[in-house]
Amino acid sequence: MERQDFINAKRIVFKFGTNILRGDDGSVSLPRVFSFIETISSLAKAGKEVIIVTSGAVGLGRKKLGLEGSKGTALKQACAAIGQSKLMSIYESGFDAYGLVAAQILLTEDDFSIRTRYLSLRTTLNKLLELKAIPVINQNDTVSNVDIVPRYENMQVCFSDNDKLSALVASELDADLLIILSDVDGLFNENPKNNPNAKIIREVKEVTDEICAMGTDASEGGRGGMRTKLEAARMVTRFGGKVLIANGKVPYIIKKIFDGEDYGTMFLPQNEGLSDKKRWIGYATNIIGKLVVNSGAKKALCEKRKSLLPIGVIKVINSFDKGDVVSILDEEGNEFARGIVNYDSNSCKRVMGNHSDDIMKILNFKNYDAIITRDNITIL
Repeated sequence: MERQDFINAKRIVFKFGTNILRGDDGSVSLPRVFSFIETISSLAKAGKEVIIVTSGAVGLGRKKLGLEGSKGTALKQACAAIGQSKLMSIYESGFDAYGLVAAQILLTEDDFSIRTRYLSLRTTLNKLLELKAIPVINQNDTVSNVDIVPRYENMQVCFSDNDKLSALVASELDADLLIILSDVDGLFNENPKNNPNAKIIREVKEVTDEICAMGTDASEGGRGGMRTKLEAARMVTRFGGKVLIANGKVPYIIKKIFDGEDYGTMFLPQNEGLSDKKRWIGYATNIIGKLVVNSGAKKALCEKRKSLLPIGVIKVINSFDKGDVVSILDEEGNEFARGIVNYDSNSCKRVMGNHSDDIMKILNFKNYDAIITRDNITIL
């Protein structure tokens, strides 16, 4: 895809990583942040709709307290509480200088996983964009309880870093383009820290398992790493969005990107046409319960887009309620789909392996023939 076609976007999500918001001494790099704000303000005044997903609160709080690290959930939450106000004040003063309004939004996992809150969030974000405000979004580390509540021990959370959060926001708002700015130039064919001859990949047509395997974990001070960025790119491109991963430390990088210069790695859209509900089922929910199915059921779900019948279920893992989203695994334990269950975990255990005609006899009630109907299943 030509670079000019790639950057042609009406609604854009920017994700700023911790390491590009601060200088070498750990303090905020104000010249760099204000250069971002300057260019984004120009884009907004040119009619673009812009959303920012920002990291940095924990690091800023740690710096303000004079701490070397922030190990432990309580200390991390305290640092986030102190650093978030500092972080937001920078965005507010920066955009105010250009006559624009910044709106703070702090999110936890439940804001996506609970569908009523998910829909309310989308309405609010769309209204802010309609009002020409700039939403500035961060994970609410101060109150997020995933690390400390026993209930979450076996849970797959919908996001645990801002790379995934930015992808969820881009998906929820049907953004045309997600730009992830980090301290790397893009995706390389090998790890450039280990191989100085590694070559950057300028264009990725599809984020396959092989592409995801090129990802590495986060550098010091960050939370994600290339692996989570590739997972974010995979999600957004699947829904028809475009993704660019580039080095935010390049001076005036955003301006250069929208001037059509060849920076970063472009990830091209796939557009599978998933409905908003199926996006939410597949990617925006917290998962506790799991159903293991046999090969016949997997084939019926993946190839024929059928419902999941009780006869195809061979194991029920963890407790869940009717209406929860659960993970669907094959016999090797690989997750390949997710869906909204019509029965709770106890009922699923009682009817699994049986024909649908026997549900009434076993349970003395019958909601549906299927444990999960096909309209409520997302293939991953």
